[in-house]
Amino acid sequence: MKLRIGYELQYEFPQPIPLIAMLNVHFSRVADLAAPDHIVISPSVPISCYRDGFGNWCSRILAPAGHVRLSTDAVVRPVQPMNATARRDPGGRKAMQP
Repeated sequence: MKLRIGYELQYEFPQPIPLIAMLNVHFSRVADLAAPDHIVISPSVPISCYRDGFGNWCSRILAPAGHVRLSTDAVVRPVQPMNATARRDPGGRKAMQP
């Protein structure tokens, strides 16, 4: 199973304004992405990215005056839950089912 994730945010700014967006999947789950979660900004402006002290991706832009749209569309493979009927021995190895 795969999950499609994404967003579309629309703003109207009266003047250019610096904006820091924290909209990406956390770095600890990036390996679960089947498709990347790149931010798309319209109108197109440069994005500078950095990681904060908690490991979150932050995207800094200078949003222009007027209508600004931020969006992404990605696919994530969810973590499969462990089989509830599976048993494990004390060493952590899967034990045989009766």
